[in-house]
Amino acid sequence: MNPRKVLQVASREFLSTAATKAFVFGVLILPAMMSVLIFVLPRVMTATPPAVRGRVLVIDPTGRLVPSLAEALSPEAFIERSRELKEKIRKATEDRLPAPLIDQAERQGAFEQALGTVPQLVVEPLPPGEDVEHAKRALREKEDDEPRVLAVVQIDPDAVEPAGDGTYGAYALFLRKGVDDRITEQIERAVRDAIVDERVAGRGLDADELRVLMRVRGARTVTITETGERETNEILKAMLPMAFFMLLWIPVITGGQYLMTTTIEEKSSRVVEVLLSAVSSLELMTGKILGQMAVGLLLLAIYGGLGVAGLAAFAMLGLVDLSLLFYLAVFFVITYFVIAALMGAIGAAVTDLREAQALLGPVMIVLMIPLMLWFWIMREPDSMFAVVASFIPPVNMFVMMLRMTSSAPPPTWQVWLSILVGVLAVFGALWAAAKVFRIGLLLHGKPPTFRTLIRWIRMA
Repeated sequence: MNPRKVLQVASREFLSTAATKAFVFGVLILPAMMSVLIFVLPRVMTATPPAVRGRVLVIDPTGRLVPSLAEALSPEAFIERSRELKEKIRKATEDRLPAPLIDQAERQGAFEQALGTVPQLVVEPLPPGEDVEHAKRALREKEDDEPRVLAVVQIDPDAVEPAGDGTYGAYALFLRKGVDDRITEQIERAVRDAIVDERVAGRGLDADELRVLMRVRGARTVTITETGERETNEILKAMLPMAFFMLLWIPVITGGQYLMTTTIEEKSSRVVEVLLSAVSSLELMTGKILGQMAVGLLLLAIYGGLGVAGLAAFAMLGLVDLSLLFYLAVFFVITYFVIAALMGAIGAAVTDLREAQALLGPVMIVLMIPLMLWFWIMREPDSMFAVVASFIPPVNMFVMMLRMTSSAPPPTWQVWLSILVGVLAVFGALWAAAKVFRIGLLLHGKPPTFRTLIRWIRMA
């Protein structure tokens, strides 16, 4: 095999894919969308929505809840709860998000945008015997001159004092179409708190004291590693496995499909016959695999670089073990060679994409297994399925990547044993693909089956 000819084929394969406008557009569209979501969308959505104004009708047979509801749904109570909630959000995120990110969210008004403007609600009691159906008709009426009726609350007679069997009643909430979910939550919370407070007061207890006793502040969570201790970032811990998995999965699948597509196009257009007059089938296959691997590495570098830059911008780079980037590159090379060999063999055996679907289907089903089961693998990285799948090509590198980024990374010997199995799988896949490539590249006619491909491997 002539290395110079292999490099020439690889260079041609890389440029024919990466230098096209479609590829450049496809590569840049995702970063552009992410930039819009991160930088542009928050600024566009900073416009303050109009304040909600309306009435809440209450049917209270107990006669004890209307004052509490009126106080809980007053503008002053909304302002105080918003202030407390904003402080809770900041305290809850201090241990999970870096300070620059929280400060940026405050500057852009993210907290205020999430909490909304202060609503202007008026609580109006209805007679205890009021027909609820009559009250609900107000929710359908169009009232332009006065605040519309936004909700009707019907309290059960035994909501505060239990019935004869000792069970408490509840309440029903009827809403006008289109009421903001945040308003609904506030009304529900106010009704629940008012009922509970009256129940507690009826037993001679202090509701505020009970809330203090039942409230537990968030604990400080620390992860112990070989190099020391660090604060546990729950958000990053949940996102990290999927992020690394997709960084591995997308370039591998993309590069493999490009290889299969270009092989089919060259075979159907007879270009491959001209190429085989200058290089051998093994040199052609090797060059095409290396060229598309460069395309995959380019994708990996772009998206991986964006991820690292984002972590560095938000002072979160220290929360990621940088050795994972090394393993990501190793896993990519191994997995790509296996998948590319399969895709290249399929491309050489057929003459159009429709014929390739029958052979490509089982391969894609196998590759979809870790994508469908990533959550369970991440939650139980030491399960029997996860451990066994770590040594079964071609999914072993995907599973191992998920396990390494989980909360319970596998021992080092399992990682390197999986790499060794992957390397052996590379040699086996390339050996089989080379035989299929040599026979199928110049054949035309009826598309082969898997049984035919196996016969070609045995014959060559």
